[in-house]
Amino acid sequence: MIGSTLMTLGLWLLQEQAEVGFDPISMWKAMGWPARAVVIVLGIMSAWSIGVMIDRYIAYSGARKQSRVFAPAVASALKDGKVDEAISIAEQNKRSHLAKVVTAGLQEFQAHQVSSEISGEEIEASKRALERAAAIVHAELKRGVSSLATIGSTAPFVGLFGTVLGIIHAFQGISAEKSTGLAAVAGGISEALVTTAFGLFVAIPAVWVYNYFTSKIEAFDVEMDNSSSELIDYFIKRSGRK
Repeated sequence: MIGSTLMTLGLWLLQEQAEVGFDPISMWKAMGWPARAVVIVLGIMSAWSIGVMIDRYIAYSGARKQSRVFAPAVASALKDGKVDEAISIAEQNKRSHLAKVVTAGLQEFQAHQVSSEISGEEIEASKRALERAAAIVHAELKRGVSSLATIGSTAPFVGLFGTVLGIIHAFQGISAEKSTGLAAVAGGISEALVTTAFGLFVAIPAVWVYNYFTSKIEAFDVEMDNSSSELIDYFIKRSGRK
């Protein structure tokens, strides 16, 4: 008895759903303009986050590839005392985060290399140049990434706002139809479901990619700090020789 009742109820719901239409086009047509505005805002947020993801992925991949070529080449040049050649190699790998930092330190060091003795103040000047370059490169690497965190944290609330609008629309349908059937609340239900799902669809990838990019930036920062420290050690050794 219970099984047949549930089956009948399920068939009735399927029939009502088929009549109302729950495909994306039908749900869009059933939405009011406030809910459509929410979906449009979420669409803009999604497009922005995708653009940032593509841009940062290309930038990080290019920096990583050039750094793998740059690091051994510049190390070999510095080992032979060829500062000019090291600077030239760095300028040929401008997309590398390491090359941007190392170039600043080498140019500062080269400016004082003409003197017979390199003082501690000149070593400190090179160190400050490395720190400034590292800060600039860090800001470049982080460009746009913070927007992913903003989108990831706000998109669910934008979707929730659409959910509230959908519920209001559903109650308006009940009031207008004087009925609590599925047809009366279909428009409101579609708005609530679409905006909620779309908000989560936008937020989840943004949070995942933000965490991934943050870990990449931290790894780049460690590499730049290590390269700066090694370069300062090289400058100290050169000054000791002179």
